Amino acid sequence: MKQRIITALIIGPLTIAGVFFLPLEFFALFAVAVFMLASKEWVNFVNPDKKHMLLYLFALLLGLGVYNLPAEQIWLDGLVNQYVYYGLIIAVIWWCVSLMMVVSYPKTAYIWSTNKIAKTLIGLLTLLPFFWGMVLLRTVNIETDFYFGAQLLMFVFALVWAADIGAYFCGKGFGKHKLAANVSPGKTIEGFVGGQVAAIVVALIASFLFTIPSDKLFLFFITAFVTTCVSALGDLNESIFKREAGLKDSGNLLPGHGGILDRIDSLTAAVPVFAALYLIWLN
Repeated sequence: MKQRIITALIIGPLTIAGVFFLPLEFFALFAVAVFMLASKEWVNFVNPDKKHMLLYLFALLLGLGVYNLPAEQIWLDGLVNQYVYYGLIIAVIWWCVSLMMVVSYPKTAYIWSTNKIAKTLIGLLTLLPFFWGMVLLRTVNIETDFYFGAQLLMFVFALVWAADIGAYFCGKGFGKHKLAANVSPGKTIEGFVGGQVAAIVVALIASFLFTIPSDKLFLFFITAFVTTCVSALGDLNESIFKREAGLKDSGNLLPGHGGILDRIDSLTAAVPVFAALYLIWLN
């Protein structure tokens, strides 16, 4: 636990500083670095013997996207690029499919567990929208307010962090009923509810900070609620792939925490889903 806290105290402030103070081009490079580190761990779920080849594929697809759509061109005249928009919609659909995978695990694992193409595609559907969701949120209103997008992205991070902390303490103190026993035996329904309550408190504070118009306040809280729910799904999604690969952690990059996927698994779902709902309901 001590090592876990020390690592969090180092990574947390660095992440916040990067989100708020890095120029856009350097923030995009930061997002690329996170994507590549996460991809390096994901390919171990697919095929450790050919991980370099698969990593090149992930890098190539991200590189083509960034080359054809630089971060500063995601928004034009207040409208988001249609490819990013539809990519996020596809991500929402994917997380609905992921929910069915988690709920039906392990009965349906045979469909994808030995299929390297399927696991590669799932990795791309998990990580590419996460990258574009981060960059899109960071660039919201950037021409008129450099920090607005940073606040928006940090709000998503705060929702997920609050949900994780609330789930940990409520699960430890009151947890009796398993949330998904076949996927992650340590997670409980009580912990999940505690996480939701903590996230709602964050959303309530944010509603004042963002001065959300009264006609969009309900949609704002619904967006926060859905984002928090899907963040738990991101965690469970990674858990089933680690379980199938026989791994306790996705890596050992972060002392006390495991790999980078272990730290961003909830965000891989929360960021693109929040970004999509923001474009549909709140923009």
